[in-house]
Amino acid sequence: MDLVSQPSINRGDVVLVDLNPTRGQEIRKTRPCVVVSPNELNHHMGTFIVAPLTSGGFNYPFRVPCQFNGTSGHVVPDQLRTVDRERLVQRLGVLAPETLAQVLEVLTQMFSP
Repeated sequence: MDLVSQPSINRGDVVLVDLNPTRGQEIRKTRPCVVVSPNELNHHMGTFIVAPLTSGGFNYPFRVPCQFNGTSGHVVPDQLRTVDRERLVQRLGVLAPETLAQVLEVLTQMFSP
């Protein structure tokens, strides 16, 4: 599926994103990410704010445990990235609404004074 020309990417969608090149401690490679930017931005801009998913890692305070496509892991909101539509490789599905709500709550906590 060609996501570069597909306009309907929504908050909560899980997409395969090419995160390379990276620097330092940034999460690397092509991996699933959940779109966390609001649909008003997603439908009008050429960029998306995403949080990577990982099947490894540790249960850090700001990481949200999740289950996606039969794999357990974490959403990693502390590694937010804004990515251009051209980095989107494939739409994989939708994150469970309860998990998305937890991710958005963590983001609120992270950015609140």
